[in-house]
Amino acid sequence: MLPQSQYILDTCQIRKSRKQKEAFRSWLCGELESAGYMPKVEKGFAARNVVVGNPDTAKVIFSAHYDTCAVLPIPNFITPRNMFFYICYQLLLVIPLFLLVAVVEGILLAVIVELRSPALLMLMPFLSIALCVFFIWWILDGPANKHTANDNTSGVITLLETALSMPEKDREKVCFVFFDNEEKGLFGSAAFTKAHKKAKKEALNINFDCVSDGDFIQFYPGGAMKGKASETLDRIEAAFQGRGGKAVEVVRGFGFYPSDNKAFKRGVGVCALKHKRFIGYYMDRIHTNKDTVFEEENIELLRDGALRLAAGEKF
Repeated sequence: MLPQSQYILDTCQIRKSRKQKEAFRSWLCGELESAGYMPKVEKGFAARNVVVGNPDTAKVIFSAHYDTCAVLPIPNFITPRNMFFYICYQLLLVIPLFLLVAVVEGILLAVIVELRSPALLMLMPFLSIALCVFFIWWILDGPANKHTANDNTSGVITLLETALSMPEKDREKVCFVFFDNEEKGLFGSAAFTKAHKKAKKEALNINFDCVSDGDFIQFYPGGAMKGKASETLDRIEAAFQGRGGKAVEVVRGFGFYPSDNKAFKRGVGVCALKHKRFIGYYMDRIHTNKDTVFEEENIELLRDGALRLAAGEKF
């Protein structure tokens, strides 16, 4: 692993506030400039993306989001090939929220009845709305998670390692984009594809998000890429090869990965997963203080695969 990667892992895992993001972007641009690149910060709605290369002429855009999330008491559990379990889990997250709001409302109502205040009783609906808004704020913009090894320090390091290892002869073929505010609603990739419509429609996008915790590295292409674009998927399979107990798969059947790749017509989401019977492939620990697993083998595998893909003649 490069010294720059170790620095990020040791020093820059929190990239949530405006000040933290500015400091990280400044350091990142400095490292890229030292490697011969000319990075620029593109400003869009609620996002500051670091763009390296020309997205309008690049054949492939490698990306990862650099912003980090709020810490939550329970993980965001993702099962990309088991929609039923995924929906059930999301519902289980919502139910405790409503129960908590109901409990707080009950306590407030008891206090209001004791005080015999009709005016306060009329405020109950507004208090309920305020509580819901507070919990939504906590999920999106609450206290920063101090441990982001997988989500998405792993993707950032993969992207930077690829850029710093890219031979000069291949650099004009590719573009690297470090997206902002994925955690708040994919704002970075939305701003990028709005500014670069050709890239949105034509460029192949390989998006690294949560790639360091799991032995099953999987690629999730969008529906538009399956079938007609099978040659592109063949090239991805040839470039990214499993090794040392790490399995690589391009998922051609049902599967989804909710990240910045969704903004591109030819977007492919890349993640590392575990596997259990009945649940199937899954991701856990992210958005909690248990997000500490960083498997260097995954990063090296993806970096080497990205370099092979960039060296190819077609995308």
